[in-house]
Amino acid sequence: MFSRPFAPLFLTLLAAVCAISACTVGPDYAGAPQVAPDAARAANFVRVPAVGIVSTRAPNQWWLALNDPQLNTLIDAALAHNPDIHAAQARLRESRAQLQHEKANGMPKGTVDAAALRMRQPNLSALSSSGGGPLQLYTAGFDATWEIDLFGGTRRAVEAATAEADAVDADLADTQVSLAAEVAQAYVDLRDEQQRLTLAQRSAEIEQRMLTLTQQRRAHGTAADVDVERLTTQVENTRATLTPLDEQVEASLDQLAVLTGQAPGALDQELSALRPMPALPASVPVGDPASMLQQRPDIRAAERRLASSNAQIGEHKADFFPKVTLFGDIGYTAANPGHLLRQNNFSWIGAPYLQWNVLDFGRTLSSVHGAEASRDEADAKYAHTVLAALQDANTSLSRYGHQREHLATLQQVQASADRSATLMRQRYTAGTSSLIDLLDTQRTQFSAQQNVVAGQAELLKDFVSLQKSLGLGWRVQG
Repeated sequence: MFSRPFAPLFLTLLAAVCAISACTVGPDYAGAPQVAPDAARAANFVRVPAVGIVSTRAPNQWWLALNDPQLNTLIDAALAHNPDIHAAQARLRESRAQLQHEKANGMPKGTVDAAALRMRQPNLSALSSSGGGPLQLYTAGFDATWEIDLFGGTRRAVEAATAEADAVDADLADTQVSLAAEVAQAYVDLRDEQQRLTLAQRSAEIEQRMLTLTQQRRAHGTAADVDVERLTTQVENTRATLTPLDEQVEASLDQLAVLTGQAPGALDQELSALRPMPALPASVPVGDPASMLQQRPDIRAAERRLASSNAQIGEHKADFFPKVTLFGDIGYTAANPGHLLRQNNFSWIGAPYLQWNVLDFGRTLSSVHGAEASRDEADAKYAHTVLAALQDANTSLSRYGHQREHLATLQQVQASADRSATLMRQRYTAGTSSLIDLLDTQRTQFSAQQNVVAGQAELLKDFVSLQKSLGLGWRVQG
């Protein structure tokens, strides 16, 4: 195909190009910097509570430990149907498509073309009185170009796109972590509000019966008007708490419906029945700081974006150097379509094409400096993400431990209030205590019950926040 004098030169040039193409400019990625190494390598977190926490590795699907099938169903539905998940999945597909595009840029490009031309030219010869005849031409060919990646610009672009796709994958996992925690907290809020609403309704019923009884006693002259008015005020105050609680229940139902990708009201029938709040496990596994830093998707995303920014420096540095493109074309040309594929109508061309932008007035240098600044920014963001993760985990552990102690105190208060209310009711029935005393003890009892329910809900939400701070709740994507 090539002439004999040209063939050795072309093969020598091709070999030289292949040898040079092993060079890749720009800094090689050496991994993420160490951030708070002592804290990251510690055996335990700084704020780990004395009880209720074990250092064994935490399970990724932490909600299973709460033994609430309805909660499990809601989280599964949210992870499958929530629009934020669908958006994150679409971004992941986009990043992977961009990666394939960058890989394809390193491959040859080829096109096939064919044309049939018919043209009449004017006869410009003064010696001829007749016009020129029509010209017919038929062509078919194939041409290919291949830009040799001499200095690794394309390879750095692929490296950057690969790291960015990994970062977007971690973004999807981070969305799953946040969504699972949001569903669990909304579910706890719903069960908390339903229980407090039920307590308020029962209290209002008891107080209404006492009011009716007191009105009867006043009719017989054994109770005063002030007793009736005080009890009426108590009944109305309790009833006044029902409407806000009912509103909060409906808001939580709508929130859970939207989180699972459904319209408001879709879960009313399924979740309206009163059920107890999930039961916390006796001990919560949290692992160690090193495992937390490996698990958290936001840290993985920050590290991958640092790697991508580092690769982009080499991608821009490659523009300092010449680019070599191999060009080749083969084809047939004839005036008659029946003669198109004859050997004497065959033509070819092959040539290396060198292009070097030697006069760009600092454009390439400014691009390199911009890429280096982006790398430094990504480095700082990675450090911030790691420090924020350590703070988040330690704060969540501290809050969980203190809330356990607070709930234990609230439960002791409730037990005392229950005993006091029982004794005072007996004394009131026996006529040895006043209605005011009974109302005070009942008010204290109702408040203590409400506080315990709210404390249990707060502890559950602190448990959820702890799991989120550990980076748990994501699923591996195919």
